[in-house]
Amino acid sequence: MQLETFFAGFGGQGIMSIGQFLAKTAMQEGQQVVWLPSYGPEMRGGTAYCTVVVSDEPIGSPIISSPKALVVLNRPSMDKFAPRVKSGGTIIVNSSLIEVTSERGDVDELLVPANDIAIECGSPRSTNMVMLGAFVGRTGIVQIKNLKSFVQKKFSGTVAEVNVNAMMAGHRLGCKR
Repeated sequence: MQLETFFAGFGGQGIMSIGQFLAKTAMQEGQQVVWLPSYGPEMRGGTAYCTVVVSDEPIGSPIISSPKALVVLNRPSMDKFAPRVKSGGTIIVNSSLIEVTSERGDVDELLVPANDIAIECGSPRSTNMVMLGAFVGRTGIVQIKNLKSFVQKKFSGTVAEVNVNAMMAGHRLGCKR
């Protein structure tokens, strides 16, 4: 089993963080992992994406041109990366900011109103955590209890609580079919 995923959005949306959270949780579970960041020239507000490859076997290359999954937080990233997802793959879309779908019948596409859910959970800054939860719920790539534990160790107090609640709300949506 190998799952190649692009996490994509604007700089400042926490794209790199959720990629790292997934990668580190998968490593703790004994998986082989590659995390490869890529930034646009503008940094904050510019394009940012990372590739995360999780496998139960050694990974041949960190360079992926057609991922099996895409977690996308903004429209420019949707336009750029959705056509590259492999047939049969998964696209998780932040429908709060992206008002279109990929229009692909050959992928599993989940629309998540992530900004709205994050605000309901207590902070618009936890939008990325909603998306990460939805992705894990949809793919089952790591155990949600292990990801939750990692997030609780990474943050403290109210910030940890808000992020975990946001992630779990996304997870519930991802698990629905």
